[in-house]
Amino acid sequence: MTNETMMQYFEWYLPDDGKHWQHLAEDAEHLKAIGITKVWLPPAFKGTSSNDVGYGVYDLFDLGEFEQNGTVRTKYGTKADYLRAIASLKEKDIVPISDIVLNHKANADAKERFAVVKVKPDNRSETISEPYEIEAWTQFNFPGRQDKYSDFKWHWYHFTGVDYDALHDETGIYMILGDNKGWADSENIDQELGNYDYLMYDDIDFRHPEVQEHLKYWADWFLKTSGVGGFRLDAVKHIDKVFMKDFIRYVRENLKEDLYVFGEYWKDSNSDIVQYLEATDLQFDLIDVMLHMNFFEAGEKGSDFDLSTILEDSLMKSHPDFTVTFVDNHDSQRGQALESTVAEWFKPLAYGLILLRQEGTPCIFFGDYYGISGEFAQTGFQDILDKLLYIRKYHVYGPQEDYFDHPDCIGWTCLGDEKHPDGLAVVMTNGEASSKRLNMGELNRNKVFVDYLNNCPQEVVLDEAGWGEFPVQAASISAWVNKETHLSS
Repeated sequence: MTNETMMQYFEWYLPDDGKHWQHLAEDAEHLKAIGITKVWLPPAFKGTSSNDVGYGVYDLFDLGEFEQNGTVRTKYGTKADYLRAIASLKEKDIVPISDIVLNHKANADAKERFAVVKVKPDNRSETISEPYEIEAWTQFNFPGRQDKYSDFKWHWYHFTGVDYDALHDETGIYMILGDNKGWADSENIDQELGNYDYLMYDDIDFRHPEVQEHLKYWADWFLKTSGVGGFRLDAVKHIDKVFMKDFIRYVRENLKEDLYVFGEYWKDSNSDIVQYLEATDLQFDLIDVMLHMNFFEAGEKGSDFDLSTILEDSLMKSHPDFTVTFVDNHDSQRGQALESTVAEWFKPLAYGLILLRQEGTPCIFFGDYYGISGEFAQTGFQDILDKLLYIRKYHVYGPQEDYFDHPDCIGWTCLGDEKHPDGLAVVMTNGEASSKRLNMGELNRNKVFVDYLNNCPQEVVLDEAGWGEFPVQAASISAWVNKETHLSS
């Protein structure tokens, strides 16, 4: 089987022209050709406006079908466009993965009055007021949809908190009071800011039985309607992990047994991330935030960064079977709240570390492949990524041996298997030009290897035992393959 490779097929600053789903449908054949096996789609649900990237979710049942919030289409297109893009991917045996935003709802249709206490923004477990009444936008009637697909209406008691009091025209963080109300239990939620249940907008109360049943109903409708093969779970550190564990188990046991799931748990602590994985019974993968932050630090520090530690504290190292590795995404790109964009000089090395290794499922960022326009413009890396993808597709197999024994120059080999016998040798440095003595095994003895990335022009002739001295240019990466295979590709 070809190595799994995902592409995140969006970035934050895509144009608000409603044509993204059309572009994706047209691109499906190309994605298949370069070795993409999964595509992570942006949220397809009606948001606060046509320009909503998808995380200000208004109506989970509106995929670009109804006139709501001033638009029929979403930023990415109509429901018909969305379904056509999914069908195009599936025709190419690419698994479409939907970005699922369950944590909150935005842009309610009407205001309601209810009791709250105000809490400290930097410690949500500490109240700073007596109980009092506010008025907030918490009633969702979806008048544009007129009960099609579901007649469920959201009210204040379906939420745990809000951030705006319309009665007094004040902002803050307000915890909603009532029977069985309050933030998620501390042991089930991230402990940042005291209790990080509340993130934004109207925060959904996952302990409410009506909410639980409604979301199960929605999941059934959405999977049947869309035909997607997987979920990407947004902001899971803000969602009660008991609910999330039970929800995914329910979906797999009752709706789609082979559903692929990965979640976004953005945290600079490997121990917290691992604890979450285990608390949810290892039911889904998580993005490797710590590895991304290592890439970011390496790009900032240059040759002062110890490359031999590049995998430390990462899920790639601790839980390789449950990680989605990435270099950048829509949250880390320039201008965003979690901005930590990996330096452009280091991106080829970072992508080499996720694409040319066997741990985890690597995810390529749309903005890195096709480029980014506008104020935070970035050129694309399509040429180098196409080469890395080709190598991943045909050479990243068999026993993997690491040579992470120098602060400025590291390497590894993949020795190949029966179906992919040629193998691969990778060397990278964040300093001056260097070389690494690597072993490709006796099956490759006396063979000639060349750099498929064309960064080093020389050839490497292996000795009788399969050893060779593989060079690399300054601040660069080289990926060495059998010359005969290279010439025939």
